[in-house]
Amino acid sequence: MKLFGNKKEEKKSCCCAACTPEIMKQAEQQKQEEGIKVLGSGCAKCVALEKAVVKAIEELELNYKVEHISDFAEIASYGVMSTPALVINGKVVSYGKVLSIEEAKQILKDIK
Repeated sequence: MKLFGNKKEEKKSCCCAACTPEIMKQAEQQKQEEGIKVLGSGCAKCVALEKAVVKAIEELELNYKVEHISDFAEIASYGVMSTPALVINGKVVSYGKVLSIEEAKQILKDIK
């Protein structure tokens, strides 16, 4: 007796239909670029993290540029499931929370 029948398994490249292999390849290449990136949709928490990181950079008198990434394919390439996230030189250093200016400064001091 078959209770559940034969279901065909549907395979997707990602959680959304917009992620084609070409888009994912491009996102992987961008992931390798050095620099500081804030990952998030542009919500208030993402903006707050970006402001805290920019302020920390100013206070430490560093010459870094912060890039805000809102493209979901690129965010997915980092393996981030919870935003906002902070990426430094291709490595996720924080995710799922807004860092204070002091927390951001400590992280930036560690990469100097």
